[in-house]
Amino acid sequence: MHEDLKERAGITLDTAEIETLLAPARRGGAMIEAGGIAHLDIVRMIERLHRRYLDLVRVELTRNGINDLSPSQVMMLLTIGSEELSVRDLIDRGYYLGSNASYSLKRLVETGYVDRTTSERDRRSACIRLSEKGHKLCDMIKQIDETYHQLIAGTDDELKELQVTHRTLKRLEQAWTNAVRYGGNPGGL
Repeated sequence: MHEDLKERAGITLDTAEIETLLAPARRGGAMIEAGGIAHLDIVRMIERLHRRYLDLVRVELTRNGINDLSPSQVMMLLTIGSEELSVRDLIDRGYYLGSNASYSLKRLVETGYVDRTTSERDRRSACIRLSEKGHKLCDMIKQIDETYHQLIAGTDDELKELQVTHRTLKRLEQAWTNAVRYGGNPGGL
């Protein structure tokens, strides 16, 4: 059963970790909890952190006199990065909805942060890349982000904690992605 659970979840857990996760359910608990933290609490915290980070980006945009794009559009610029992407690749990488991505891309092109060209391989497809203005903005945001990073990871112990948190979040992302793609059935554990 444990091997099946690990395979379906798409994560690597040892037997002791699985026992810890399943123990509350075996005791008749309504939710599987890890160390007293309900899974839903983690999900809600991730959502709050994302919103708070967008608030930080909004403050920094305002502080720097940038009022022609939203924090979500900045995140899209960071997703594009230094690569040339198709619109489809951008949507897949950033988990954007098609209509929202189209609107945001149109604004980013109009405001000069993104250059859009027709693909040489497929004339029906568009390729996008950051303009010089887009690169400058991303560099500025990365510098500001580094300052925030140093605030929460100022010591070696804090850095290690942050690395563990990152690995845990990657495992959650992989498990949820696999559940969506392959039809995970948590009720059937």
